[in-house]
Amino acid sequence: MTTNFAFTGDDDAASVSSKQLVLLASICSGILMCKLVYDFAAYISPLRFNAYPKLDSKVRMEWNNRGFSTFHAVFVSVASIYLLVISDQFDENVHGDSVVNSTTSLSEAVMGISLGYFIADLTMIFWHFPTLGGIEYVFHHCLSMFSIILSVTSGQAQFYIFIVLLSEATTPFVNLRWYLDTSGQKCSKAYTLNGISLFLGWLVARILLFIYYFVHMYFHFHQVVSMLTVSETSVSTRILQPSYGSTGPVCDESSLVLENHQRIDQNNLQGKTQGVKKR
Repeated sequence: MTTNFAFTGDDDAASVSSKQLVLLASICSGILMCKLVYDFAAYISPLRFNAYPKLDSKVRMEWNNRGFSTFHAVFVSVASIYLLVISDQFDENVHGDSVVNSTTSLSEAVMGISLGYFIADLTMIFWHFPTLGGIEYVFHHCLSMFSIILSVTSGQAQFYIFIVLLSEATTPFVNLRWYLDTSGQKCSKAYTLNGISLFLGWLVARILLFIYYFVHMYFHFHQVVSMLTVSETSVSTRILQPSYGSTGPVCDESSLVLENHQRIDQNNLQGKTQGVKKR
């Protein structure tokens, strides 16, 4: 995938700036969202849960952290369902063969907010390491951010990114299980019902959904290959040719090298010709 914004014309340059601003604003919004939900969880939890004030400070910190984790999971799941099912962004009847490369400002904003969440959560993981998770959480978050950055900057494979983000639908059930266990309600009916919901949710969002993911990729494999081909071609083009088709230092240096090479070839040819004449 290409990860730069190389376009031609003032209008395209303006659209690039607008795209970058939307991405930056959405990332900041995601980080702010995490901060607000974290503070809200810290405020409301003592009023609603009697066990919260009795918890250790590290456990309370994790409690609040799981609050914005749950909020992000709900948000990104709803957004993914809308983009994948309700809207026509990835409708093959509308976009035809380009469904894998379909992108909109809304989809990019959603991915930017999700990227802001991963940045905020990863920061807390590092700051309180290893209370909120070990190296596997760091790897998961870094891989997620890398995938989102590639997709949002290239405008490619967003369909598959949102399928993966939809798998976050199981996170609220995982966090609720932790909340009930931590607050001493492991033997409650709510804990049992949540366990059943977690099992069903995991079956749908983590198994069946990914079966659909790989089946879809199989039937659209030519589009996946085209993304890699376009990426390689674009990189080669940008190495051999200057952007915007204008002259510049790279173009001048390339021309000078080419001219010098041609002159050397001409001199060698003339030398050989003169040698033949002398004979």
